[in-house]
Amino acid sequence: MHKSALVLFSGGQDSTTCLAHALSRYERVETVAFDYRQRHSVELDARLAVLGAMREQFPAWAAKLGEDHLLDLAVLGQVSETSLTRDMAFKMEQGGLPNTFVPGRNLLFLTLAAALAYRRGLEVIVTGVCETDYSGYPDCRDDTMKAMQLALSLGMDRRLLIETPLMWIDKADTWALAEQLGGKALVDLIVEHSHTCYLGDREHRHAWGWGCGSCPACELRARGYERYRAAAGS
Repeated sequence: MHKSALVLFSGGQDSTTCLAHALSRYERVETVAFDYRQRHSVELDARLAVLGAMREQFPAWAAKLGEDHLLDLAVLGQVSETSLTRDMAFKMEQGGLPNTFVPGRNLLFLTLAAALAYRRGLEVIVTGVCETDYSGYPDCRDDTMKAMQLALSLGMDRRLLIETPLMWIDKADTWALAEQLGGKALVDLIVEHSHTCYLGDREHRHAWGWGCGSCPACELRARGYERYRAAAGS
């Protein structure tokens, strides 16, 4: 049985839920984030607030929560002409993908996470990618994750497991999963401290958390929260 994990942790709703998932399953959990000069770089601060709140509010998980890593990935911002790395409006491209798609981002994230996991002796890489409620990013698909798991395991001559607990659930189910893992306290923590908004808005507070309320990430999060609350009957 696997005993350790590295969570790709941006500080958003999905990665916070994945972190809770890992802490409920593994004895030792570390986190990694990437600074690729994203417009919403406020997430790099929000993630520290999430980690601090999680350590404070969930002592049993705090005992398992190990080192946090932040990797400088400026090169990704240099090669990406997208609305996440440039000051441009959100829109759909001719190929059918939104211009929030950063080509190669998750592939690079996983490669570096695997190298870090190798050095740290961590067995599982946990990531919040999903192809149910998502923007159509090809590097979020289950087939991509399976291919990356095989390539990284072969390339490092060590079997690595890429775990995707959110792959087949939507945003409403992601909120529900957070409640299952950590109760209302975890849901409240995600609302208050996590960050999703692509514009980096931490001024406007909604029932589902902070954000502009109009970017694709905010809209997806808001709709999921509404469905989650409706299913809960409140």
